[in-house]
Amino acid sequence: MTEARGSAGPNGETQDLRAPGTPCWVSLMVHGMDATQEFYGSLFGWEFRPGPHQLGPYARALLDGYEVAGIGQLPPDRHLPIAWTPYLASDDVDVTAETVRLCGGTIGVGPLDAAEAGRLAIGSDPSGAVFGIWQAAAHLGTAITGVPGTPAWNELVTVESESVTKFYETVFGYETEPVVSTDFDYVTLNIAGHPVAGIHGVGHALPRDRGPHWMTYFEVADTDESVTRLTDLGGHVLKPPTDSPHGRVATVADPEGARFSLIQSPN
Repeated sequence: MTEARGSAGPNGETQDLRAPGTPCWVSLMVHGMDATQEFYGSLFGWEFRPGPHQLGPYARALLDGYEVAGIGQLPPDRHLPIAWTPYLASDDVDVTAETVRLCGGTIGVGPLDAAEAGRLAIGSDPSGAVFGIWQAAAHLGTAITGVPGTPAWNELVTVESESVTKFYETVFGYETEPVVSTDFDYVTLNIAGHPVAGIHGVGHALPRDRGPHWMTYFEVADTDESVTRLTDLGGHVLKPPTDSPHGRVATVADPEGARFSLIQSPN
C-alpha cells in the first residue's frame, strides 16, 4: 500500500493537500449514521473513529489506519439533499468565505473552528453547488490516495462550465484548461500545472431532482465487482460500469441517495 499525502489527479499526479484550492477532504451528512457507516465499511473496508462534533455527531473513516473521509449526522429537522461534499483547502477560511460572497456565492455554515483540527466553512457557488472550505491545523485532510477505498477525483456536474468557471478561478486561483471538443463540455482545474478537479457541463442530462452538484470518485480495484457489492448492500446503480480514458467508471448512490462514482484505474 502506498501512502501519499496528496490529492490524485486522473493520471495519478499528486498535489499537496494544503495548496489552496486543492480538494483535501470529503464529507457526507446523513440521517442514519450507523447504517451509513455499515454500508461504506462493507463497500470500501473503512473503519470509523469519532470526532470532531462542531456540527453534531461525526466520525472519520479510516482505511488501514489512515483518514480518508468523514460521515456526520444531520439534525432530524434538516431535510437537505444527502450528498458527498468536497472540502477545498484554504490558508484563511475567513478571507476565502468573504471572496465567495463577493463573487456571487453564499456561505451557509461558518466560518467556525472544528476543535483543534482546523477551521471550516460550507458554501455554494452561484449555481447552487455546495462545497466546503478547510483551513488545516492538526487535521491536514485525506491521508492516503491512489488505493481502493480512497477519493480519487472531484468534479462539479453543472449545466455548462463557462458561467461558473470564473467563480472558481477567482476564489481559489485555479488555472483552467478547457477540453477542446464539439460535444464534451469539460474544464480541468489546475494548481501549479497539476489537475486537481474538474467542471463538467452536462446540459439537459443534469438530474432535475439534484441540480448542479459536486461528484466524488472513489478508487476501487474492480468497478463491476464493487457495483455488485453495492447493490447487495442496498445501494443503487445510476449509470452502469463503462470504460473511459481514465478507467472503468460507474455512477451510483448509497441507500440514503448520496451520489458518487466508482473508478477502476486502467492497468
